[in-house]
Amino acid sequence: MKSIQKCLLATIVVVLSVGGCKKDGNASAELVVMCGSSFVPPNEQLCSEFTAETGIKVITTSAGSEDFLPLVKTAQKGDVLITHDPYLAYVSDAKVLGDHVCVGFVAPVVAVQKGNPKNIRSIEDMTGEGIRVALSDPKYSTCGKMVFALLEKKGIKEAMMKNIGTRLTKGHGTLGTFLKTQAVDAVIMWNGVANTFGDSLEIVDMPYEYDTEIRVHIMGLNYSSQPEELKQFIEFARWRGKAIFEEHGYVK
Repeated sequence: MKSIQKCLLATIVVVLSVGGCKKDGNASAELVVMCGSSFVPPNEQLCSEFTAETGIKVITTSAGSEDFLPLVKTAQKGDVLITHDPYLAYVSDAKVLGDHVCVGFVAPVVAVQKGNPKNIRSIEDMTGEGIRVALSDPKYSTCGKMVFALLEKKGIKEAMMKNIGTRLTKGHGTLGTFLKTQAVDAVIMWNGVANTFGDSLEIVDMPYEYDTEIRVHIMGLNYSSQPEELKQFIEFARWRGKAIFEEHGYVK
């Protein structure tokens, strides 16, 4: 009988030891991740994997980066901000930047309908007669500012505007939808967003002609009320973030 009891006790100890290896996380802890609208798919994957690994819940809200900035500057909301340059500098200047990690790059790419029926091989080709073009509005978009600066440099802004008409958009998702519905022939949009429309468009391979490179950052905010959970999230992003964002097309 004693030997049976010893065996049962040993079995219980082993079971408890194995169960204790899993990170259950703080069941009451929740991190709020504010995600720029251009990074929703990789953020969803990152947060899902993080919760599966740690047990820590993540609440995600997405919007334009410019919409989040006032909330961050006044420490009103969020534990994490995911967005691109130049917002890292803005958050740092506001004295609310904690630990952070670069996970990829956003780059403007020329995207066309599947099969490239208009045979567009360069930005200059987008100014051809009858080519329907849509671009992001430089008043709202970092990508738009980069593109219009390049158009000015090349001396083709006026010719491009004739093909754009009223099709200046605030969101890159709208540009993808324009191509998907064949409302336009070509757009210039962020690489990662183009990747999400891969079934209905193709990216034209061409040299990178812009003067700057734009990095994607995952930023911990130093006013977070969950500092330990935030630390785990940033470390997880340092481990998995780059691979996830590369998988979603955020590469130079």
